[in-house]
Amino acid sequence: MRIAIACLCLFSTAHAQNVKSNISYAGQPHERHVLDVYSPDGAKDLPVVFWIHGGGWQQGDKTDIQIKPKVFAERGFVFVSTNYRLLPHVEMDVLIRDVATAFGWTYRNIAKHGGDPQRIFVMGHSAGAQLAALICIDDRYLKEQGVPFRVLKGCVPVDGDTYDLPAIIMTAEFRQTVHGLPLPKFGHRVKFGNDPEKHINFSAVTHVARGKGIPPFLILHVAGHPNTTAQARRLGAVLKAAELPVTVFGARDTTHNRLNANLGQPDDPATEELYRFLDLLVSSR
Repeated sequence: MRIAIACLCLFSTAHAQNVKSNISYAGQPHERHVLDVYSPDGAKDLPVVFWIHGGGWQQGDKTDIQIKPKVFAERGFVFVSTNYRLLPHVEMDVLIRDVATAFGWTYRNIAKHGGDPQRIFVMGHSAGAQLAALICIDDRYLKEQGVPFRVLKGCVPVDGDTYDLPAIIMTAEFRQTVHGLPLPKFGHRVKFGNDPEKHINFSAVTHVARGKGIPPFLILHVAGHPNTTAQARRLGAVLKAAELPVTVFGARDTTHNRLNANLGQPDDPATEELYRFLDLLVSSR
């Protein structure tokens, strides 16, 4: 294990946090095979948030976390934020397995950082929302890492538009076509591989089933955005049909980026919904 930076940071006089940055999580590491761990001072057996950044699967970084490490520390969580390789340098299945590998490292090592490997919540924004939902529903990726689904306490995808890939591809391409506009050169069809079978396979809704140990879901989305609203409701409906616990929450008077950035801010409705979700599941240990 390689740790490039290790430091103790004080976010307030009341809450100290140990920050370990750029920990390598893969056996033959790439420069993006790194994650950061934020542990409250004196942490032991605390629940864990595993965060997956967004950026259209093409950009973004594990440091795009705003105030999340601070507010989660205050609520008694260890916070992990991971990088992964990006398009077009790797294909989507490789990218997904990078995230699963980072999760596998977290499961095996988080106790050393004060976290409880049996209580991990997965969260992600935008592209990270798709990745979070997929690894929490399609159990093949975590099984490859030797991680049982029972350690997943909850999943919180934030304003994703790709839980049902065929639907979003059809919607986007129909919109362009009826307006006489060219199809996007690097849209979802290309990003996920121009193969209908791959589009189905990379869709979280495809893999929902009872009895797999799929955790409870809180699906956050921007209420005024038609694509993320439709996708959130679609995933919520499929989970509900399988009799799995799910809440779909549409945040009003916000945007795709602001919904994510405001998580943890006082009086933010999506944050209040998130805290209710986490508190209920942590207390049900």
